[in-house]
Amino acid sequence: MKTKSHTKDKYNVITLGCSKNVVDSEVLVAQLKHNDFEVEHQSEKKDANIIIINTCGFIDRAKEESINTILSYAEEKDKGRIDKLYVTGCLSQRYRDDLETEIPQVDAFFGTLELPLLLEKLNADYKHELVGERTLTTPQHYAYLKISEGCNRTCSFCAIPIMRGKHISKSIEDVVTEAKHLAKQGVKEIMLIAQELTYYGLDIYKERALAKLLYALNEVDGIEWIRLHYAYPSKFPLDVLDAIRDCEKVCKYLDLPLQHASNTMLKKMQRQITQEETRQLIQEIRNKIPNIAIRTTMIVGFPGETEQDFLALCDFVKEMQFERLGVFQYSHEEDTDAYVYEDDVDEETKEERASRLMQLQQEISFQKNEAKIGKVFKVLIDRKEGQYFVGRTEFDSPEVDNEVLIDAQNNYCRIGDFCNVKITDNTDFDLYGEVTES
Repeated sequence: MKTKSHTKDKYNVITLGCSKNVVDSEVLVAQLKHNDFEVEHQSEKKDANIIIINTCGFIDRAKEESINTILSYAEEKDKGRIDKLYVTGCLSQRYRDDLETEIPQVDAFFGTLELPLLLEKLNADYKHELVGERTLTTPQHYAYLKISEGCNRTCSFCAIPIMRGKHISKSIEDVVTEAKHLAKQGVKEIMLIAQELTYYGLDIYKERALAKLLYALNEVDGIEWIRLHYAYPSKFPLDVLDAIRDCEKVCKYLDLPLQHASNTMLKKMQRQITQEETRQLIQEIRNKIPNIAIRTTMIVGFPGETEQDFLALCDFVKEMQFERLGVFQYSHEEDTDAYVYEDDVDEETKEERASRLMQLQQEISFQKNEAKIGKVFKVLIDRKEGQYFVGRTEFDSPEVDNEVLIDAQNNYCRIGDFCNVKITDNTDFDLYGEVTES
């Protein structure tokens, strides 16, 4: 076994899971760097002797990925290739006792809100003056901006409140300060994230304050796009629609996870909304902002979901014609309210329903993309891949939505810049275009 090296420790932070975990890791890396630690994020060099894994514990597949990652580094420690292994994040928060027993190679486990304790363990100071500062792990021109932590909702399928706690909003002043820090780093697009955006402000201002936050962020110099993710549909604050419409920097885009459309399923999921109320909300959104792109997610295979429930969901998706849609297969999570139900939809049926729903959305997406041919869109260039520059319109978020491909042999774009692009062709989920002056 390798003995402890006398060279300076080198840290590698591994991030698994959602964009909220990405932000947490960026804050951790910034804190370590300001303590003069040598640290990288997701380094593939394999030269770090101390590993910190920021885990996800949301659904079975995410938990499996997190556990496998921990086990792979535990094996590296057994072989003497690393000296220390630390685990933080949602899986650690939720299953710490079990993990400590099952994977003793880990030197310490930390929960989602225990950054100061993690830093203390590493003999690093928690620097309060760094509030709002992060070391970006995304491309320099866009960043996620977390406006709150935790969730007060009671969705029966969701374990997030167990792992993240109750809703805690950041102040408008702190969010704006962080946005200004990001703008100074060259960020042009910020994506507002939270477990639930529309609850923002209720705890500290005693009123929903997302609209006020959007108006404040719209004044930040350097930021050109502001995007909204994870807005709860029940009791949706309609003044947010005015802010999306009126603020020139706020993208005409709304991520509105609906999860289902059958009233039976919505009630069992404890979503506090009916299909009829959902339909009314979507109509109101589109009446106020006709060109908005609505992204949603649906869950198939929830306990008790019949073929009739699923067909009601399909009919609703056909009727609503969502611009973007993702599908999750239900994961039976212990300690959630839905855990008392029998997980009675078999895996084959879950997969088949997910495939049918995505095939339906594929047809909708193709038709909507085809209608864009000949039109010009403002596109933010994310990267160069093969023979194409790859970018997005304001109607698309990175990694989850459509992309615009621009032939690099006939067009020149700079990564991180905006271009006007005329759409010339399309596939189900992507567009092709060429740079134009207007």
